Order: sequence, then structure tokens, then C-alpha cells
Amino acid sequence: MNLNVNIGTLTLQNPVMVASGTFGYAKEMLPVFDLSQIGAIIPKTVTMTPREGNKPPRTVETTAGLLNAIGLDNDGIDRFLAEKLPDLAGYGPPVIVSIAAKSPDECDLFGEKLHAVPGVAAIELNISCPNVSGGTDYGTDPELCRTMVRRMRDATEHLLIVKLTPNVTRIADIALAAVDGGADAVSAINTCLGMAIDWRNRRPRLANIVGGLSGPAIKPIALRCVYQICQAFRTRGLKTPVIGIGGIASADDVLEFLVAGATAVQVGTANFYNPTIVPQILEQLPQLLHENGVSDIHELIGTLKC
Repeated sequence: MNLNVNIGTLTLQNPVMVASGTFGYAKEMLPVFDLSQIGAIIPKTVTMTPREGNKPPRTVETTAGLLNAIGLDNDGIDRFLAEKLPDLAGYGPPVIVSIAAKSPDECDLFGEKLHAVPGVAAIELNISCPNVSGGTDYGTDPELCRTMVRRMRDATEHLLIVKLTPNVTRIADIALAAVDGGADAVSAINTCLGMAIDWRNRRPRLANIVGGLSGPAIKPIALRCVYQICQAFRTRGLKTPVIGIGGIASADDVLEFLVAGATAVQVGTANFYNPTIVPQILEQLPQLLHENGVSDIHELIGTLKC
């Protein structure tokens, strides 16, 4: 059973990655399962300087998902490179470093700091965080997106993935702008804006008032976004890979995204409530494909009949 997929020049042993912000720095998961099974690891997003994040409460469970307003809490790129990346690079799977730049100028700085650093397989440029001031500015306007991605493209030779927000009118327009700016791939989607209210106390349940909704509730939205992006790419004659994210919790979910056009996927919120979800999916995939007469996973990618 061939599960290998290519994201640009990066070859993954299977199409299942773990999403930024849902897997810590992977070290926490070492006692749970063999991390070498994963297609790729994307640790939590890092910024140029340390961030404390938003005030608590920062997460709240909803009926079919998780609302979070973490606010990119992290120790900054320097400590990440010195203290986190060496361990990450030793676990086996490719490490895709997720970064968030406040401005195009910061792209130059990220490029300098990540240049020729061992263990960096790719960069995922996060222009889609809804829980920080200005976090989605460059992900909601095609021209701003193109400018930011072009600056990052000029600043690095690493494979460049751009993570998109669903909180736009036409996500395909943003995806096309990212490719015009030099993206090697796009990942879709980040969380959907939402809120929760404690009506008895007349208070929002998040200190930030609004947060990003993830989990099973957003899977239909994510599938729609992936399909629309893939259709837009096809119309333009582009073969840019799309990585699907949103509500994935089974092998069936993975294959739905691939049929919609995704080349690979990222498992996110499911890691919180089932830390062994990724090895379970990877165990299910070959059997499910075999039962349906598929010997190569590429036979499914982009085969949706409409």
C-alpha cells in the first residue's frame, strides 16, 4: 500500500500530519505512541519575540467543538531554535516550523534566523490566527496576503506553506494570492470565529470574548474550503498542493479531504480528546483503502465527482 505523498519537494511517508498548536512540541506525546509513524510534525506557532498570550479563560468546550483564544502564547523564535527544535528533529518525521510575522519586515528576520538551520523541513506561515491583534490582516485581503507571502518567499529557500483562515468571503481568492506570492503549498483551514456566553452571569466564557472554533463542527466548512481552493487551482492550471485541516478524527475523514482534492491533512483538536488518534488513523487507512480496491493513495486525490 503506497501512502507516500509529496508536498512540493518534501516527501511524507503518509498524508497524516499533526496540526500546529494541538501537539505541543511533541515531547509530551513520547509516552503515548511512536512519533516516527507521523507524516510530519508541526509544533505550535512561534513569533519573533515571546508572547504571554491572552488572559484566561482561554478555552471552552462547545457542543461539537473547542473554542480557543490562546493568543499565540510562545517563547519566541530564539528559544524555539535553541531548546525545542533539536528534540523535534530527533523524533523522525519532518518538522514543519509554524511562524507568525507581525509585518512583512519580520519575514526578513525569520528568514535570517531559519536559514540553514538543521531539522527544518519546511515553514508554515500562519496568516490566519483569529485570537491576536492583526492576526488575520494578511489572510483576509488578497493584496496583503500576496505581499506578506512574497516577502517570506524572498527571505527563505525553505519549502513555504501558507495557512489560511476560513473567515473570509472567498477563500480561493486568498489561496491564489498566496500562490502568486510564492507559496509552495497552502493549508486550510484555521479556526472559525465564534463565541460562547454564560447567560446566567451575562458574561462571555472567553476572556477574549471571541475565539476560534475547531473540532467536528468545522469539518464541513473545511471540506468546502479545500474543494473550492482545489477547483480554483485547477482552473488556473496550478498543481499547488493543498493540506486539509478541520475536524479530522478518523481514516474516513482523511479520505474525504483527499477526494476533495487535498494532498495531505493535519489532525488537530482530536489530539486533545484522544491522544492516540493519529496511530489509530494510520492503522485504519491501509485496511480501508484495501477494502475499497485502492493500492495507491494517489488514486483518490481530487477524484470527487460532481
